[in-house]
Amino acid sequence: MNPPFHLAFPVTDLEATRTFYADLVGCEVGRSAERWIDFNFFGHQISAHLVDGGLPDGPTNEVDGKKVPVQHFGAIVDLETWHELADRFQAAGREFIIEPYIRFQGEVGEQATMFLLDPSGNALEFKAFEDESQIFAK
Repeated sequence: MNPPFHLAFPVTDLEATRTFYADLVGCEVGRSAERWIDFNFFGHQISAHLVDGGLPDGPTNEVDGKKVPVQHFGAIVDLETWHELADRFQAAGREFIIEPYIRFQGEVGEQATMFLLDPSGNALEFKAFEDESQIFAK
């Protein structure tokens, strides 16, 4: 097993963040304080830190004909979980930056992917590979 990573990221509303990551994404809530919350993000620790003011829009790069936010994080999950997340986000009326679809179809690195924003505007990508050997394929 690989060691879990830790990621700290800015948010503008802790309660909306807690609701999004715990109730919608399904993350277990860890420690918290007045200005931060830890979540178990698919076995990894992410820490939402409250900042004053909004977050700036960031640059994008074109990937497979889509404008992908350069600054983003997410998780690689199994296909069943990916479909469950997509269904959950759609049922909750969440708007996607990039709708769920199969990227690089029939090519090396084929993957299911989707992008959306959390309540503070942080870009998230969730992806899945039918063939996990394609995760680092060249």
